[in-house]
Amino acid sequence: MKDNADMTQITPDTLFSPTNIWQSWLDVEVALAHAQAELGIIPYWAAEGISAVAQVATLDLETLENEARRTRAPIHALTKVLSDRAGQAGRYVHWGATTQNVMQTGRLLLMRRAHAQLYKHLASAVDKLATLAGVHAETPMIGRTNLQHALPISFGFKVASWIEELSRTVARLESMEERVFVLPFGGAVGAMHAFDGQGQAVNRLMAERLGLTQMLVPGRAVNDIFADYVAQLSLWATTVERIARELYGLMSEEIGEVSETLEPGVVGSSTMPHKINPKRVVHVIAMAADLRSAVIPAMEGALTANEGDAAANHLVVRTLDRACPLAWKLAQDFDELCGLIAARPERMAANLAISGANSASERLMMLMAPVLGHLQAHDLLHDVLAAAGPDPDTVITKVAALPQLDGRISADVVRNALDPQTYLGESGRIAQDAAKMGQKLAQRLRNKTRPQDRNMVM
Repeated sequence: MKDNADMTQITPDTLFSPTNIWQSWLDVEVALAHAQAELGIIPYWAAEGISAVAQVATLDLETLENEARRTRAPIHALTKVLSDRAGQAGRYVHWGATTQNVMQTGRLLLMRRAHAQLYKHLASAVDKLATLAGVHAETPMIGRTNLQHALPISFGFKVASWIEELSRTVARLESMEERVFVLPFGGAVGAMHAFDGQGQAVNRLMAERLGLTQMLVPGRAVNDIFADYVAQLSLWATTVERIARELYGLMSEEIGEVSETLEPGVVGSSTMPHKINPKRVVHVIAMAADLRSAVIPAMEGALTANEGDAAANHLVVRTLDRACPLAWKLAQDFDELCGLIAARPERMAANLAISGANSASERLMMLMAPVLGHLQAHDLLHDVLAAAGPDPDTVITKVAALPQLDGRISADVVRNALDPQTYLGESGRIAQDAAKMGQKLAQRLRNKTRPQDRNMVM
């Protein structure tokens, strides 16, 4: 099969351009003609004649749009111009089809192209995060819960949580493909009236040709599939935004544990010469929030009436026109952001040291627990830390002298227990496992976007 539009020429800004929209509709008309010719519904020569001229460049975009403005019916305009150009074959154009069949299917073909590009950029982003997790599997930093210092972790462990959450959102995106990339092509109301009992066969052949999944009820009121798609994009955007917001916080002057690698000469403020503000991360946060907001109109558009609802369809089209290019741009910028992340281990170590004896207090408590019991060890150490503050030397002296311990835990043991640099739990193993997970996920996504694996329209 041949792709009429060059994939390399399609960008987020041109995805739903007039040329690509008209071409997607023409691709559907060609698939219909060939399916019907194979079943003997129309002559084979007619399908060949339709296919030979079904390109926007051949029919002329201005001619198509002028006719659409005149009739206020784009698919009627398309069939008229295509029929006129196809000669005798034109008598068989759009045989038994209806406007919404062609428009919805064409848009799904373009959505699938954008989806492949999303996977491409996401594969690259995950690859970069996998490298980051592996390199910093043992780089100590403070973990934070409720915006307060908690236990020591490694930076690789933090990145691991991002990788695993991305793997879940990718799984959701993959699972919806069979539900969303379907063929809603069933004639005027979806019951295939005009196909002389061969509607199911027409649908099957078209679906195979276009690389889409068949539907039992290929009607005009199936907007839930578009709502499903936007909902999955919104969940993916939520994950991207969570990662970006966490990075943004870690870039703050007070924390400074990561930064964006920016080119020399980048200006942060027009009034404050010293400032170098984060650049890419803020765009990612804003775009992700914008994409998440698309889920509401998408859900509204799924509330169709009866067997067809033009008002709902217009809302869905407006929502997709915004959401699909935005998702593609978000994937591009997220990929770029992941390549700009620079860890700052020295600031991580400095921030870890701020909590002093507090950050590894759990380990000391667990050493005291066999002697005192867990609850008493917790409460006793809590009181010591509350009185002594985070100064390790003070805590070491007080704990070693506790009469309840009866000298069974020495000052050296307490000192070693309170070293936060060596109390990372299983952060290192988890980070290394996540690095492997990310590499496998990236490879899987790359495989899905290879030309030989991608279903392509005629």
